[in-house]
Amino acid sequence: MLDAASFHNQMLAARAAGIGAIGLWRLGTEDPSVWQVFGRSHRDGGDVRAIQQMPPGTDVDIEGSGEVLRVGSTPVAGLRRITLDRNGLVTGEEFQRLPLPFSIERAGYKPMEVALTFDDGPDPDWTPKILDILKAKQVPAAFFVVGENALTYRDLLKREVREGHAVGNHTYTHPNLGQTSDAVTRIELNATQRLVEAFTGRSMRLMRAPYFGDAEPTTADEIVPVLVGQELGYLSVGLHVDPGDWTRPGVQAIVDRTIAGVLASNEDRSGNIVLLHDAGGNREETVQALPVIIDQLRARGYRFVSVADLVGLRPDQVMQPLTSEEQAAARTDLYLFTALGWLQTLLGWLFGIAISLGIARAVIFSGLALWQARREAKEQPPAIRADRFVSVLIPCFNEARVIETSVRRVLESTAVDLEVIVIDDGSKDGTGDIVEKAFGNEPKVKLLRLENGGKARALNQGLTLARGEFIVALDADTQFPKKTIARLARWFDDPRIGAVAGNAKVGNRINLVTRWQALEYITAQNLERRALARLDAITVVPGAVGAWRAEALRQAGGYPPDTLAEDQDLTIAIQRLGWHVRYDQDAVAFTEAPESFKALAKQRFRWAYGTLQCLWKHRAVLATGKPRGLALVGLPQAMLFQVGFAAISPVIDLALLFSIVSTVMRVQAHGWAQTHTDLAVMGAYWLAFTAIDVLAASIAFALSTRERWRLMWLLIPQRIGYRQIMYYVVLKAIAAAIRGPRVGWGKLERSGRVSAR
Repeated sequence: MLDAASFHNQMLAARAAGIGAIGLWRLGTEDPSVWQVFGRSHRDGGDVRAIQQMPPGTDVDIEGSGEVLRVGSTPVAGLRRITLDRNGLVTGEEFQRLPLPFSIERAGYKPMEVALTFDDGPDPDWTPKILDILKAKQVPAAFFVVGENALTYRDLLKREVREGHAVGNHTYTHPNLGQTSDAVTRIELNATQRLVEAFTGRSMRLMRAPYFGDAEPTTADEIVPVLVGQELGYLSVGLHVDPGDWTRPGVQAIVDRTIAGVLASNEDRSGNIVLLHDAGGNREETVQALPVIIDQLRARGYRFVSVADLVGLRPDQVMQPLTSEEQAAARTDLYLFTALGWLQTLLGWLFGIAISLGIARAVIFSGLALWQARREAKEQPPAIRADRFVSVLIPCFNEARVIETSVRRVLESTAVDLEVIVIDDGSKDGTGDIVEKAFGNEPKVKLLRLENGGKARALNQGLTLARGEFIVALDADTQFPKKTIARLARWFDDPRIGAVAGNAKVGNRINLVTRWQALEYITAQNLERRALARLDAITVVPGAVGAWRAEALRQAGGYPPDTLAEDQDLTIAIQRLGWHVRYDQDAVAFTEAPESFKALAKQRFRWAYGTLQCLWKHRAVLATGKPRGLALVGLPQAMLFQVGFAAISPVIDLALLFSIVSTVMRVQAHGWAQTHTDLAVMGAYWLAFTAIDVLAASIAFALSTRERWRLMWLLIPQRIGYRQIMYYVVLKAIAAAIRGPRVGWGKLERSGRVSAR
């Protein structure tokens, strides 16, 4: 090795001889101190005294034979004193402390003996098959387990121990320990140790660092994890026989490579330990190769032993039973790991069930909507009669921006006789004054001024003044096309009809928030309402556009004041009284949707809270089974999808996100070939759900009148971003329902930008 002092003298001599450039051959084998006086940062030769500090170097001193390793010593920096003459040449050199590199001590070399090891398990598909083969062949092995894989397979761990195999530590998440800190390495090893202790009642002494390729570590990132494990009491198990079964090269290749590696064993490069895998992907080739390997090596006189046998340890020394004190601590860990395992399993089931139910719902509702549309196409609607008298109720609270336009739009209605009753529920912005000024001379318009008492009270006060046989109650922000009221009223020719739901559309599609809502109204509300109509299971006649038989309203006691979703409450109530509800696709109204996410969350919280109130109030429907449509479909689907599904969906999304992130990290660490997670299954489910969702949305657009298909491109972004708001409001509503607060009108600020197309 080139000594730095000699190199310094050579440089001085070369320069004196007129040599302009100097190079080094065999980089890495020189005295590391050379770089204190040579290189780009030392073009002038630097201060030669810098070589007195000697780094330990990068060589590794490997001693002994075998593949079970321990770190004999860690690097030590050297120190020397040099003497210079007046020309700067080194004339004396005294070593006060020699530099020392890592030293690795190897053990376990025994000719004609073989120890099988399996990494990355346990796996519910492959580990049992491998255990069956080992049991049949009476061969011991060592299973280096990954903690997160073992979390939900306690029985497999116990079986490995019960059948005489050693269980070794392969970390908890299978990271590359050469790229992690010592603290992370300890956490990884300790987590898996505590899990195995809790599940088996024994502690592990063997470990293998992930990506540790052989029994001859040459760099610090390979050795330091061994040292950290050694400080925790582990023996590191390396290997020289790696057939690369994880790459799935073929059964014969696995057999041939394993046999060749074992036969090539010698004292310098022992081939006693074979690396195979029982998890991390499809291991069918490994399963098929294993019995062949065992039979062929035995035929050549080899004996299969445990790793403990190779280093002269008893089985209970590498899988030591816990003491009574350790067992007490392990019981606590058992509860924690068991709960964590159940949670992991539950998340997987929740994801699968939720996605499956979502797909089933989309398919069934799409089919029902198509069936109902076909039925409607064959059905002749009742004739529109201009002599029908309809009372239109418009409750309002601080609606100065929109009230005049709303009333005028109603008065422009054709083919129907009507009166308009505006109920000003204590507005502070002059809403009543605007109505009085604009329509004071209009005999069809009545103004009722009240102290603020809530929307239901306002509607009931208006109902006492209504003279019509049929009632239309609409929000002040809603605009009706001219024929909407007549189309709603025509269905009351059937004396069984108690209410008619119309087709609400968003009229202010001015930004992303309102366009997302427009898409929701088309793909969710209207498609769903049409499907539910086929089953007599409509749960909501929307406040934005709906008509009621006055007799049905009075039988139900008027508008209910005890829920925030009075339209939903009343829809269910009249059906419980025996009335039927109809849906009319052509009875269109344009409503003003919230124009900000904050306003949207405020509105949807009110809806979600009101839905919870209605479901609780009318829970007897489920107990009695009447009315049949609501009992079998309407209320159960509302409970399942509007409440339950929304409540657990954040957890499902987090599970999917976690799976994506963890899979990306694993792929970066060990490539696709070694990566095996549930992401592929979860991704397939999600893609199937998305495809069905897009199909259902396409059906909704096809069945809707005069809708703009360009909204469809917002569908997937809407499902990803928009539904997070829905999750939030449902969870908030559930919390509010538990606390039981009072919630007022929850009225939104109006912009007056509704356009009736």
